[in-house]
Amino acid sequence: MAESQRVTAQGRKVSPHSYKQQFKPKPTVPFRGQISGGLHPGKKIVIVGIVDPHPDRFYIALTCGRGTSREPPPNVALELCVRFKDQQVLRKACISGSWGEVEKAVPFFPFIKDQPCKIELHCENGRFRGIVDGHRLFDFEHRLKPLSNIDTLWIKGNITLTKLA
Repeated sequence: MAESQRVTAQGRKVSPHSYKQQFKPKPTVPFRGQISGGLHPGKKIVIVGIVDPHPDRFYIALTCGRGTSREPPPNVALELCVRFKDQQVLRKACISGSWGEVEKAVPFFPFIKDQPCKIELHCENGRFRGIVDGHRLFDFEHRLKPLSNIDTLWIKGNITLTKLA
């Protein structure tokens, strides 16, 4: 057998590339990763995870650039803060280091401690649309352009990631 192949538990030979894809590690929080090609209308980001058993809050941010390991860069197209104590889903943007108005209104609070959730952030013409477990939760008008500069996804707080797409 060639050194470049592995054998699975079922006895099948697989190449190193498919072996790595089959056993890809789960992303960990805090997470900071590149959005390939930046954002544009029609692109969506899917975050699947499990809320911690005793959550306080978690954050998801779409930023221009990677920033430092501790803080995002000065341009944040969307920061989503899910707070459990008061069941709030806050949205805001930061342009050149200055935070804008916070949006709070949502029709329901979809996050439950110790339960899975699927968050979809759709980039549309003029806005981001937030969908949680198949239900529309919010629209957030674009405050930062061009969209193609939005190239980094940040996630931190009380959520365990199971999949990013």
